Amino acid sequence: MRAPRTLSSVAAGALLLTACSGGESVDTGGGGGGGGENVLVAAVSAQPDQLDPHVTSAYPSFQVLENVYDTLVVPNAEDLTMEPSLATGWETSEDGLTWTFTLRDDVTFHDGSEFDAADVVYSYNRIIDEQLNNAYRFATVESVEAVDPQTVEIRVTQPTPNLPALIGGFKGMAILPEGAADQVDLTTEAIGTGPFQLESSDAGSTVLTAYEDYWGGAPTVDGVEFRYITEPAAALTALQNGEVDWTDNIPPQQVSALESEEGVELQSIPSVDYWYMTMNYDRPPFDNRDVRRAVATAVDRAAVTEAARFEAAQPNQTAIPEDNFYASDYAPFDTNQDAARQLLEQSGVPLPIEMGLMVTDEFPETVTAAQVIASQLEPIGINVNVETLDFATWLDREAQGDFDAFMLGWLGNIDPFDYYHAQHITDGSSNYQGYSNPEVDRLLNEAATETDEDARRDLYNQAVQLIVDDVSYLYLYNPNVVQAWTPGLTGYQIRPDKAINFETVELP
Repeated sequence: MRAPRTLSSVAAGALLLTACSGGESVDTGGGGGGGGENVLVAAVSAQPDQLDPHVTSAYPSFQVLENVYDTLVVPNAEDLTMEPSLATGWETSEDGLTWTFTLRDDVTFHDGSEFDAADVVYSYNRIIDEQLNNAYRFATVESVEAVDPQTVEIRVTQPTPNLPALIGGFKGMAILPEGAADQVDLTTEAIGTGPFQLESSDAGSTVLTAYEDYWGGAPTVDGVEFRYITEPAAALTALQNGEVDWTDNIPPQQVSALESEEGVELQSIPSVDYWYMTMNYDRPPFDNRDVRRAVATAVDRAAVTEAARFEAAQPNQTAIPEDNFYASDYAPFDTNQDAARQLLEQSGVPLPIEMGLMVTDEFPETVTAAQVIASQLEPIGINVNVETLDFATWLDREAQGDFDAFMLGWLGNIDPFDYYHAQHITDGSSNYQGYSNPEVDRLLNEAATETDEDARRDLYNQAVQLIVDDVSYLYLYNPNVVQAWTPGLTGYQIRPDKAINFETVELP
C-alpha cells in the first residue's frame, strides 16, 4: 500500500496512499452508526479508488479491504512478525527453496463457496501472469502448486527469507475465489473471506456488513460505514459530536491537546511509514542530478515536518524509522541555501526553474508540506507551483508520468524490501520517477535473497546511500500513527502498519 503499500502507499508490502473524491468535506450525516445502532461509523479522508486488491495501491482502498479480505499469513499487531491466517502454518525445506503452507479447512468466501488450495494458486498466478501491481513480490517464485486441497507449495529460485512478509504484509496479496475476475467486476465488487462483506460503495460512503460465517468468529458489530470527510477539522468535529465513532483524520496541531480531552480517546504510536518527494527523471531539468541535489540541500526537513505533522513525526533522510534494525543513519544533506545555489550553478541549467509539485487535498499534510517546500526553493531560483488535485486525478497523472514532482507517503512497510525495492529498482512497478542505477539494482537484488540479517542490512544500507545521493526520493519524515475514537469503544487496537481491523470492536 502506498501508501506498500505510494500511500502508497501506502504504498503497502508497503502501501501507497491513494483515493478519489476531493476538496470539500462531505455531510457527515447524523447519529453515530448511521445504518443502525450497532454499526461502527469511521471517518476517513478519501474514498477507495477501486476495490480490486491485486490492482489498487491506494491506502483508502485498503482501509476498507483490510476488513473484507484475508491473506495466507498476517502481521502480528504488536511487532509485525508474521503469523497464521488462512494458513495454519508453514514449513521451509532445508535448502530454502520450497515453502509448504497448510490451509484452514473451515473457511468460506462471502458468496458461500469453500476456500481451498486452488484459490491460492489462482490468486497468486493472477498477480504473476497478468503482471499486476504486486507481481514484483514474486520475483523469485518459480511455481505455486496445490499439493492437495489443504496444502500449497511455493517453489523459489533462490532462498527468499522474507517470503511470508511478501505474501502477507498487506491485503494487496489477498486470496480471491478461483476465477473471481471472470465472474464479477472486482473494481466495484468484492468476494473475500474476511470478517465483513461489501454491501455498497459510492461517492458518499462505503458500507460493510458483518459476515456471520467468518472463520475467526462473527464480528461484534453488525457493520462498518466508512464516511469520507476530507477536512481533518470536520472529521474531528464529527467525532466530538457523536456523528462518527472513529477517525484517523486528526488535525496534527490538535494532537497534544486531544490527549487530555475527556470526550475523545486518542492514541499515537510510531509508524512504519515514510513521506517523501520525488522528481521526474524523464522531464528536464529534473533529470540533472545537481538540480535534484540542490533541491535536497535547500529543503529544511525539520521545518517541513513541523508544518505538516507538528510533534507527531520525526525528520529522516532515509525511509526506515530510526528504531528499526534496518534503519540507516545516513544523512548527507545539511540545509544550506548557498550550497544549493552552487549546485544549481554547477548544473548549468538556466534560472529560474519552474517546478510543478503535485499534491492531493485528500491528504492535507501534502499540501501544507508542499507550501513550505515552495517557500524554501524560491530563494535559490526554483519557482514551485503547488498543484492540488483530487486523488483520482493525482493517481492518473502519476501513472502517466505527467508530473515534474510529487509528494506522497508509503504506508504499512514491514520488510526493508517494502521500503526500497519496487520504488528504486530499474523499471520497478512503483518507480514512477524513472530512476535507474545498475549498482542499486545489484544491491537490492542481492539483499532480497540474503539470509544473513547483518549482511542483508549492510546491502540495504549501501543501496540507500546511492538512492539518497542520487535523490531518487527526497525523504522527509516518518510520521506517527494517530487515531481517535469515541470513549467507551473497546476491542480496537492501533497498529504501527496502520492496518485497520474492526472485527473485535464493541461500541459503547
